[in-house]
Amino acid sequence: MNREGTGFRRELRLFDATMLVVGSMIGSGIFIVSADIARMVGGGGYLLGVWLVAALLTLSAALSYGELAALFPRAGGQYVYLREAYSPLLGFLYGWTLFLVIQTGSIAAVAVAFAKFTAVLVPWFSEENVLVRVGGWSVNAGQLLAIASIAVLTLLNLRGIRVGKLVQDTFTVTKTVALLGLIVLGLTIGLNADSIARNLATFWDAQRLLPTPEGGWQPIRLEGLELLAAFGAAMVGALFALDAWNNVTFAAGEVVEPQRTIPRSMALGVLVVAALYLLANLAYLAVLPLRGNPEGVGVFERGIQFAALDRVGTAVAEAMFGPFGAVVMALLVMVSTFGCNNGLILSGARVYYAMAQDGLFFRSVGQLNRYAVPGVALVLQGVWASVLCLSGRYGDLLDYIVAAVLLFYILTIAGIFRLRRKMPTAERLYRAPLYPMLPLLYILVAAAIVLDLLLVKPRYTLAGLLIVLTGVPVYALWQWRQRRNRSTAG
Repeated sequence: MNREGTGFRRELRLFDATMLVVGSMIGSGIFIVSADIARMVGGGGYLLGVWLVAALLTLSAALSYGELAALFPRAGGQYVYLREAYSPLLGFLYGWTLFLVIQTGSIAAVAVAFAKFTAVLVPWFSEENVLVRVGGWSVNAGQLLAIASIAVLTLLNLRGIRVGKLVQDTFTVTKTVALLGLIVLGLTIGLNADSIARNLATFWDAQRLLPTPEGGWQPIRLEGLELLAAFGAAMVGALFALDAWNNVTFAAGEVVEPQRTIPRSMALGVLVVAALYLLANLAYLAVLPLRGNPEGVGVFERGIQFAALDRVGTAVAEAMFGPFGAVVMALLVMVSTFGCNNGLILSGARVYYAMAQDGLFFRSVGQLNRYAVPGVALVLQGVWASVLCLSGRYGDLLDYIVAAVLLFYILTIAGIFRLRRKMPTAERLYRAPLYPMLPLLYILVAAAIVLDLLLVKPRYTLAGLLIVLTGVPVYALWQWRQRRNRSTAG
C-alpha cells in the first residue's frame, strides 16, 4: 500500500495548523487540574512551578518533534516516527494504545466534560438523570449527550478537511479569546487582597493533603526528596492539560508545506497555550486562596484546593460574578471542550489510516472517502470512544496510561538521535534547536517523572504498561494475516 496518502487534500496552512495545536490542547483541564495540584504541593509558588516546568518540558518536546515532522511529512505523525526510528512493532504499539485508550479515552473524557458543564445550563443532562438501568450497569442523560457530541463532530469531519478546519478555527479563536478575558478580569476586577495575602504567606510552604479513612484530609509537610516526588507526581495533571500538541503531526498529509508549517505551528501553539495556562493560574491565585476548607460554604472558604468538583475556573468566576459566573464558565467550558474534541477526532483518525496503509489495521480503515478523509477510521474511532463513554472507565484507563504516554514521548525524541545516525544524508529542513542538549534534557526529565510514578503510583503505572503490551499479540495476528494474504495472492 502507498504510505504517502497522496489522496489527501492539503488545506491546513500555518494559522489552521496552529489552531489545531491550540484547540486540541485547551479542553477542560486548565479549569480543573489546579485543584489536585494544589492539594499535592500546598503552596502558590509550587503550583506555578509545576505549570512552568510542565510548560517548558512540553515546549522542549515540541521543538524537538519539529525535526521528525520535517523529516516525515506524512499522515500518522508519531506512529510513523517510531516505525522509522525503531521498528514496525514499536510503531504499532503506539498506534494500538492510541486507539485503545489514549486518543479515544481522551475523546470520551472531553465529551463527558462537555456534557457535565451543559448540565449546569440544562439540568436534564445531569449524570444523576439515569435513563436505563440493567443490574449494575446504567446509562444517564449526560452519557447520551457526550455520545451525541462525538457523533456530530465525527459527521462534520466526514465532510472533509475544509469543514473540519472551519470548526476548529472558529471554536479555538472563540475559546482563546474567552479564556484571555477570564484572565484579564481575574487580574483586574477580581483581585482579592485577602486571598493574595494568604497565598503570599504560604507561597513556598509545601504540604501535601492525604485523604484519611474517616473521609477527611491530613496535611503532610514536604521537604527534600518528598517534595521532589510530590512535585513530579503533580506534574502529571499539568502535562495532560498541556498534551495533544503533537496531534497536528497526525494530519501532516493535509498540511501545506508540512516541513515548515508543522514545526512552526507546534512551537507557536505550545507557546500560546503555556502562556495562557500560567496566566490563568496567576489569576486563580489573585482571586482565591490556594488553601481552603473542604467543609467551607462559599468559594473563598473552600479555596482552590477544595473548589466544588475541582472546578477552579467556575469558583473564580463565581467569586467575581456570583451565581451568574457559573453560567459564564459553563458556556466557556462547553465551547472549549467541543473545540478540543474536534481537534482530537480530526487528527486521531489519520493514525489508524496510516496503520492500515501498512497492513496493520483493517483494510477499509486505510481508504479515503469522497471528501478525501479517512471515513471508516473516523467512524470506528467515534464508535469506540462512545463505548468508553458508556463504560465510564475511560478516566481509570487514562490514569493507567500516563507513564506509557511519557515513555512513547521519550522513545520518539530519542529517535532523533537514532535517525541522525540511521539517515545521515536525509534532507532536514528543520533541525531540533540546541541539539543534543534540548532533546536530551526532555528525555532525562520525562524519565525521572516516569520513575517517580513507578514509585508513587506503581499499580497504575504497571497496569498502563500491561495495556501497551496487549498490542504484541495483536501485532502478531496482523503479521500473520499479511503473510497469509501474500501466500494466497501468490
